[in-house]
Amino acid sequence: MSEHLISPSILTADFLHLEDEIRMVNRSEADLLHLDIMDGVYVPNLTFGFPVIRQIKSVSEKPLDVHLMIVDPDRYLEEYHDAGADWLTVHYETCQHLHRTIQKIRELGMKPAVSINPHTDVALLEPVLADLNMVLVMTVNPGFGGQKFIEASYAKIKKLRTMIADAGAKTLIQVDGGITEKNIGKLIEAGVDVFVVGNSIFSAPDPVQMISKLKQPH
Repeated sequence: MSEHLISPSILTADFLHLEDEIRMVNRSEADLLHLDIMDGVYVPNLTFGFPVIRQIKSVSEKPLDVHLMIVDPDRYLEEYHDAGADWLTVHYETCQHLHRTIQKIRELGMKPAVSINPHTDVALLEPVLADLNMVLVMTVNPGFGGQKFIEASYAKIKKLRTMIADAGAKTLIQVDGGITEKNIGKLIEAGVDVFVVGNSIFSAPDPVQMISKLKQPH
């Protein structure tokens, strides 16, 4: 079974004890730390801004995997870099000049990724696929944690895996939403490289042990 990455999403963490939650992730086998940035416009929810990201960066020993669910992300690319983002994901649906946005993210020294919503066809990413470090396939509708996995995602992931192979690219496939011990094995088989996991980790009695289980699924 291929080596896959786990990116715990702090969206479902205990924000009253956020430093403790981040230090728990530091101790774990997790590979990244996932930050969902929501503006209340593109998605019906608000999360946190630059001051909080900078504080998280000061504590996290894992690279920050920052997912922008915001309108007009181009306005803030430099600020997210300065706040500590290592990977920066923008939504296909929010970028008027996607190729330019991807180039700017890479020029700033971050790893560019593009996310697509459940209704968006992966074929639309073909022109930029080779320019990306990662594609994030949303396996729930963006905006809230704890949602149920959308089963139609498997076909999209397999199609995207074929597209990447045909392009001779090394682009990683990430999924976000409804990831559990029960479906992670099937998703690895479908071609997923990176898993964003929130509720399954932070609601577990032993989150470190849960991350270990997700790293070594049966």
